[in-house]
Amino acid sequence: MGYYLLKALLSEGHEVLAIEKDARVCKTITDELGGVCFRGDGCEAATLAEVGTGRADMFVAVTGDDEDNLVACQVAKHKHNVPRTIARIRNPRNAALFKKLGVDVTVNTTDLIIEAIEHEVPTHAVTQLLTLDEKGMVIVDVKISSESSTVGKMVKDLSLPKESKLALIIPNEGSVHVPVAHTTLQIGDQIIAITPSEYKEELTAALSG
Repeated sequence: MGYYLLKALLSEGHEVLAIEKDARVCKTITDELGGVCFRGDGCEAATLAEVGTGRADMFVAVTGDDEDNLVACQVAKHKHNVPRTIARIRNPRNAALFKKLGVDVTVNTTDLIIEAIEHEVPTHAVTQLLTLDEKGMVIVDVKISSESSTVGKMVKDLSLPKESKLALIIPNEGSVHVPVAHTTLQIGDQIIAITPSEYKEELTAALSG
């Protein structure tokens, strides 16, 4: 995961350095991509100091061990004042703990796979696309079914929760458009909306009936 993430970020023009304990992996990366890999333990403060972590805008920990990722992010944030940290987690139950201990963003591959399945084979009217932790907001995708009581209603007549906004409508036919007060909801419309996380279910009810 770290190798492909490194390649993707380099291709986008970012200045990136990978920290890798395995000498063989580090050599492979260096031979292919140049001097963008340092052999060492990313959980150790001395290693992070040696590579100049204090210059980084972001620190990303993607080992297969949740505890290592937590420690590395904490060292980067609290010892080297890196403003943003991202950690991969394997156990979904660790997400709340990581947030409480100061990790800015957690990426749970289990949840990503579940969300992809639900999007392709929906069992719910709403799919959560993104969480904006700092604002307490979520971006959701709501599908209007033939049974929805909102079919034929105008946006201005919907009882949306406080601070909830409809950002985009993706219809079955026609072009994607930004909804306005007189936009009428149709069967099959996919609505991209933003709402406070505590109002997600209320928004779903307001849109899908």
